Amino acid sequence: MECNCRFPPEHACVLNFSGELFMPSTLNSDVVIVGTGVVGCLIAEQALDAGLSVLMLEAGPRVGRDTIVENYRNLPPTLRNHWNAPYPPKPWAPHLETRTPTEAASYLDLTGPNAKAYEQGYVRYAGGATWHWAGICWRMTPDDLRLKSLYGVGRDWAFSYDVLEPYYARAEYAMGVCGPGDPALQWPPRTARSRPYPMGPIPFGPGEQRLTDVAATIGMQNLPAPQARNSGVSFDGRPPCCGNNNCFPVCPIAAKYDAATALPRIEAKGGRIITNAVAYRIETNAQKKVEAVHYYDPNRTSHSVSGKIFVLACNGIETPKLLLLSADDKNPRGVANSSDQVGRNMMDQPKLIADIEMSEPLWTGVGPVQSSSIMNTSQGDFRREYAGAMFRMENMARSTLGGLAALEKGLYGKALDQEIRRLSACTARLTVEHEPLPLPFNRLTLSDKKDWLGLNRPSIYYDVGDYVRRSAENYTVPLLKKLATALGATNINISPEFLHSDHIMGGTIMGNDPSDSVVDADCRAHDHDNLFLPGGGAMTTGGSGNSTITMAALALKAADAIVGQLNHA
Repeated sequence: MECNCRFPPEHACVLNFSGELFMPSTLNSDVVIVGTGVVGCLIAEQALDAGLSVLMLEAGPRVGRDTIVENYRNLPPTLRNHWNAPYPPKPWAPHLETRTPTEAASYLDLTGPNAKAYEQGYVRYAGGATWHWAGICWRMTPDDLRLKSLYGVGRDWAFSYDVLEPYYARAEYAMGVCGPGDPALQWPPRTARSRPYPMGPIPFGPGEQRLTDVAATIGMQNLPAPQARNSGVSFDGRPPCCGNNNCFPVCPIAAKYDAATALPRIEAKGGRIITNAVAYRIETNAQKKVEAVHYYDPNRTSHSVSGKIFVLACNGIETPKLLLLSADDKNPRGVANSSDQVGRNMMDQPKLIADIEMSEPLWTGVGPVQSSSIMNTSQGDFRREYAGAMFRMENMARSTLGGLAALEKGLYGKALDQEIRRLSACTARLTVEHEPLPLPFNRLTLSDKKDWLGLNRPSIYYDVGDYVRRSAENYTVPLLKKLATALGATNINISPEFLHSDHIMGGTIMGNDPSDSVVDADCRAHDHDNLFLPGGGAMTTGGSGNSTITMAALALKAADAIVGQLNHA
């Protein structure tokens, strides 16, 4: 029985009597995509809609939403806030921050003064990290793309905000983003939108409304966050959000966009997805064209995929790792690395948290886990000296944390019940995420340590830099304390060190000069004109807001270039 994949007959996959798909060890496709997260899926759908054949490789397994939900339900309470715990890694596709009793040794080899701030919590599952993201979709601002020109720090992007804006709008419709219709509540401010949001905003719960009212008294504007979550209506086959506050570690009803929801559509359009396929080498020819991707299956058997266009969309860590693993006589520094910039400029938004206790109830936990942020603190001339930042209150229900804290006090009976109720209502977490600069010494290299397949693990050196440290000392921590006090905090506990935000950026940085960047304005590798490296790795600066919508916009821009290139070949 033949399948409906758009592959030449000599490379067609077939179904055996059990319905299992089998394929030869060598496959061919117009577009070969490594990674099945949001970037890879958006490009796959655009290519398929243009009549191109698409094959996707995913290092990890493909599982149903019900499996993830059941995994989460069976976790002990102490692991309920470790978002990777319901996604146990496979030996061939390790990832960090599982924190289960059977967790293997740490995957990332982290060093540097702020190593803890790069403990990234991505998962190597079909669908990628959008399985457990918050769904927040803040656009970058025009100023964010001109840091060097305006403030003399960082880099300028290869294009202006006006070039990126239509792709932001397309991404918002592709992912189903809800947001405010009032321009006064939109971000960036005073910037025209080519299209309205597909849906209106989700109403604030009592905690976020209180934050909004209090922040206004000290000159901080708390805005409704654009979020890839259906607000009261169905969209793109997904149901409306029911406000159960279980966005982490998985939306049980798929009201929130995640790339896993796109996989059936990709297959229905003729796309081919191979899971448990760990890419380990990119092969190029003498003309600097990419000819094949080689991957291992769980039996450690090697296979290869040839194609016309190759896309590495396996996040800002796995993509540069794969490029470096592919070093050979033709590419002595690694594929796409004549500039020596692959793996450099690693970014995340260094995070500080403040756990606060109040004398009166605040009541977080109504609605999504995040629905708002204070963004005006990210812009201003002060960025010549120190980083801008985004402030928000985590809208997670505090009952589990309150229960654990009450138990630690040795309470029982009625006293225990009363303390759980008090802590659930009267505690909250404030978070500040700082904009990073692209710093070449923040670098991913290949560790001498090997994984289960014998591949070098990623080694990352990370230092948040003085730009961020000055911001924390002179700007964000004092402002964090001011906000907490205004909310009526009786106790403020600020984290003693910077933490990770799981917004992986840099590593394959974009630029117009091939000598100091990896990809061009379309995320095409300078060294190989049929290799695209879109997504967070290409981001030139990080801004203060969540990176996913910018990654998605870059994916759609790259998709246009891919389709155009193949149509004119």
